[in-house]
Amino acid sequence: MTDRVCVGAVAGAFGVRGEVRLKSFCAEPEGIAKYGPLSDEEGKTSWTIKITRPVKGGFAARLSGVASKEAAETLRGTRLYAPRESLPNLPDDEFYHADLIGLSAFDTGGEKIGRIKAVLNHGAGDLLEIAVKGSKQPILLPFTQQNVPTINLASSKIIVDLPDGLLD
Repeated sequence: MTDRVCVGAVAGAFGVRGEVRLKSFCAEPEGIAKYGPLSDEEGKTSWTIKITRPVKGGFAARLSGVASKEAAETLRGTRLYAPRESLPNLPDDEFYHADLIGLSAFDTGGEKIGRIKAVLNHGAGDLLEIAVKGSKQPILLPFTQQNVPTINLASSKIIVDLPDGLLD
């Protein structure tokens, strides 16, 4: 498990006074401002965040040290990370995406299928992108209790029950 978790991203500048358009990846979107200061992927730069108002697709926000539209625009695409210890503890049946990436995936018979490459969400629910052993093409598996009956973070593996024909 990593010591930081991605909780959002800067989608670009908002207005002319240095605000940014902020996309939150949190279950409670406005919670992103509580977990700060947030840092960039390398952990070299950090910002405190003040949400100023909701906007379509996220929030308008002020980041400490960002005072102009040009400075805000340079942050477009920056993923924002919070220290794990500032995030709430999750119930047993919930997981941070960062904890799932890299886990080995095994079928219900115990054979290794591959490794979790990413957790995606395009609006209809989470999908696990599994890099399949011996294949150039990953598979996408809906992240449901039926398809993923067991997750064991301590042993870094998950058990997946693949629908018929998914690997053919």
